[in-house]
Amino acid sequence: MRIAVPNKGRLHDPTIDLLERAGLHIVNGADRKLYADTVDPEVTVLFARTSDIPEYVADGAADLGITGHDQICESGTNLVELLDLGYGACRIVLAAPEASDITTTADFTGGSVATEFPRITRQYFEEAGVDVDVVEVSGATELTPHVDIADGIVDITSTGTTLRMNRLAEIDEVLSSSVRLYASEDAADDPKVEQVTTALRSVMAAEDKRYLMMNVPEDRLDPVKDVIPGMGGPTVMDIAGNEQVAVHAVVAEDRVFETISDLKEHGANDILVTEIERLVE
Repeated sequence: MRIAVPNKGRLHDPTIDLLERAGLHIVNGADRKLYADTVDPEVTVLFARTSDIPEYVADGAADLGITGHDQICESGTNLVELLDLGYGACRIVLAAPEASDITTTADFTGGSVATEFPRITRQYFEEAGVDVDVVEVSGATELTPHVDIADGIVDITSTGTTLRMNRLAEIDEVLSSSVRLYASEDAADDPKVEQVTTALRSVMAAEDKRYLMMNVPEDRLDPVKDVIPGMGGPTVMDIAGNEQVAVHAVVAEDRVFETISDLKEHGANDILVTEIERLVE
């Protein structure tokens, strides 16, 4: 099975890190290589441009692809979305110069918009019932309204800083995007695809969780269990020759500080907190 992943840019490192944490360690993946094996002999990683990954998967060159939702929408490919991987969040927005009279989508009627996302842009204006001229550019989109190439732009943004630096005001959000796992329709039900999806999902499920282990006097067990119900209840184990029991539980990371204070107040001791690499729910 082949997985197409970003070969460079801001999405490359977090994608490789995710695969590693899921147990798909890459071997012989030197820089500039187009593909690499993993520790699973059935899984190979292909390195490609984010914009090319949809076609790789649609054409069968790869069974799975990891790329932005915006790239899938722009390509027009019909793929199966398996998992939102939760990173690479961004938005595609419609913007116009701050000093212009354009404040709504309708104000672009009869005007022009520059973008690197012509398919997404045309679809957006068609759905809005607004007739515009879409000018396709390959870079420096923010400059185009200031040199009379277009009245506004449709461009990608994460924080809006670049828009403000170029004196552009956001008019509307066109598309919200993040990095996601996609499969071709033919491969979506393959058991190996499901195995990889489960592995990636388990890493994501563990990201905001912590594993707590502690000793608890038997007569204090009930109030401690009320503090940490865990996933279906904490795990309680007898300690040989001891009037205490060992209690293990999974707790949300943002509740660890408060939970430890409550546990100590209710008699728990020897509390240990560890990270969780993977959590199969």
